[in-house]
Amino acid sequence: MSEEKKKKSNQFTIMKDDSTDGHGGYGVGSISLENISPVIIDPNEDRAFVDMGAMHARSEVERRVKFLPNKEEVPNGKLYWIVWVTVEREDTGAYYHGVTGCEVRVDRSIKRAYKSMPEHVNHMDKSMKGHVIVDHMDERSKQLLGDFLRDFDAEMWENSAEELKQALPKQ
Repeated sequence: MSEEKKKKSNQFTIMKDDSTDGHGGYGVGSISLENISPVIIDPNEDRAFVDMGAMHARSEVERRVKFLPNKEEVPNGKLYWIVWVTVEREDTGAYYHGVTGCEVRVDRSIKRAYKSMPEHVNHMDKSMKGHVIVDHMDERSKQLLGDFLRDFDAEMWENSAEELKQALPKQ
């Protein structure tokens, strides 16, 4: 697949409807996941991509492995990050609202992997609330994430908070 086709297939899910738009009907006050997308950071292959399968623990890196609750049980696991990216819209346009990274370790040779489910749930929630939590990520992964977000949509990057720009500086 060409690089251009790959880039076009990596699409963020942007909010379509607001469940609290004043109609007062079913779903008012419910949480909508329509504006959050999982970005997979693979520092082993120097790539970053959107994989909506991660919403249900079915991303490319999560398939065909059994998850274990202890990192020590996957000592030779390759490092990946699932980064929850929330997009919001203001009068000035769309912007990256929340960005939170969660570690995943995968050892394909033993078909085992590690991730903390509570961390993923909490970080997804914090992303939707506008938090930026990437300081625990390695520098290469932060660089890949920052480049991906800037390249994906420069205008959304420019509209984003300074906190995000400081957390993912351009190298």
